[in-house]
Amino acid sequence: MSGRSRIEVRILGQDYRVVSDGSTSSEEQVEAAATLVDETMRRIRDRTGTVDTAQVAVLTALNMANRLLAQRDDDRSASEPLDPDRIRGLIELVESATAAGATGA
Repeated sequence: MSGRSRIEVRILGQDYRVVSDGSTSSEEQVEAAATLVDETMRRIRDRTGTVDTAQVAVLTALNMANRLLAQRDDDRSASEPLDPDRIRGLIELVESATAAGATGA
């Protein structure tokens, strides 16, 4: 699979390797997403006092899903679906973060 690259990101003190399609815009998007996830997880952890990373990750995923749904309601009519590629990307980022966190990678 030529053109794919691995990007190192750091979320809540853990390092993760995320695969991107290799384009500069894709790498920048992954880095921006990782920054957003890290900032959101830190904010949620600090506000709730939760130390369990899995709980913080789930609360972060719920927070981000809520933001996406609110954006959909603000930007589009409710009958239009959310962008499946955007949702898939967020799901993959959360899955890779929670899986790597569970293994200590």
